Amino acid sequence: MPTDITRAFIQAIPKTDLHVHLDGSLRLQTLVDLAREGGVTLPSYSDEGLRELVFKERYADLGEYLAGFAYTCAVLQTSEGLERVACELAEDNLAEGVRYLEVRFAPQLLAHDGFSMEQTIQAVADGLARAQRAHNTSEAVRTGADLPFECGIIVCAMRRFNKHMGAHYHQLLTALERAPRRDVYAIASLEMARTAVGLRDRLGLPIVGFDLAGEEAGYPAAYHKEAYHYAHSHFLKKTVHAGEAYGPESIFQAITECHTNRIGHGTFVFAADMVQDASVQSPPLYTEQLVEYIASQRITMEVCLTSNLQTTPSIPSVAAHPLRRMLEHNLSVSICTDNRLVSDTTLTDELELVSQNLPVTRHQFRNLVVAGFKGSFFPGSYTAKRAFVRQVSERYDALAARMLTPTEESA
Repeated sequence: MPTDITRAFIQAIPKTDLHVHLDGSLRLQTLVDLAREGGVTLPSYSDEGLRELVFKERYADLGEYLAGFAYTCAVLQTSEGLERVACELAEDNLAEGVRYLEVRFAPQLLAHDGFSMEQTIQAVADGLARAQRAHNTSEAVRTGADLPFECGIIVCAMRRFNKHMGAHYHQLLTALERAPRRDVYAIASLEMARTAVGLRDRLGLPIVGFDLAGEEAGYPAAYHKEAYHYAHSHFLKKTVHAGEAYGPESIFQAITECHTNRIGHGTFVFAADMVQDASVQSPPLYTEQLVEYIASQRITMEVCLTSNLQTTPSIPSVAAHPLRRMLEHNLSVSICTDNRLVSDTTLTDELELVSQNLPVTRHQFRNLVVAGFKGSFFPGSYTAKRAFVRQVSERYDALAARMLTPTEESA
């Protein structure tokens, strides 16, 4: 089954990461540094200790997987810390050949008195811009030996939250204590959408998308449809965490209620047995039509293999992951990391899992890589995006001709 697509080739080719959480992707040493600077207590201050106690190879459940975010979010509440982490994340991606990056995070998780949502986004934008400038002014880019680096920010609203998830949420829940929780969630997400659009239009920050993250089951995306309508009507592109811990109905709702352009994870898109709506007379037909719609509309699936294996016991291996069926149904799929620290992974690692565990042809692998660029929320014009995709394709093909053994398929 393993192809001749080597790790060296994967590292060399231009790649994208469309689904990576800033607060799940710190360098361990940076987490320790920022904790000491900010007086945040960690269960260990060594790489080995943190890997053993917090950021593990395998997790018992999603709750254990998410536990580490309490520490990372605690140290990301200053402009200096956020700028540093954003810059380092961009540098780490650049080092392994990523040439388009979309960083997502929830500003409302980090904001507090004296540190606004606007300041959190500005700090992340500054950090990304620092890494981008350093790369794009290099001799390699100036001479055409390397591709430029493009990046953007996706702001996340949360499906649900409580008073312990941040000062901003605490204040909001206290002020609206008698309001139904679903209404408070909706108010917060609409506030986030308005802030994102305003900063994009007023300050020109590279905010390219709006996302909905957090606990899926029991907290439907429809609660947040007003926020998504606002983003949609202001030409802000949209993605939704859906089908990660719930079934096809969650994905259907993301498409019909939230006008989503992409789906975060989509792991249970084929799970007809998870359909609960009694009005659906034939769950298999419903699921089949949903998959065909996603394929025909080129709604890109942001697939995060390692993360899914760590949090979904029903998926014991890469070979058992629905990615294989996604490719068989010709869905637009982009391979992503989700959380580089929490899942101890890189984009190279994720693509190597594909090449070594699934029966992908060279042509399919190329499509998988290029799909990330095509499905991106590119911050420039559509004309500029097409030109960038052409550059990527040409560079990919040149590297394939030089690094891969000629075959009948490539002839």
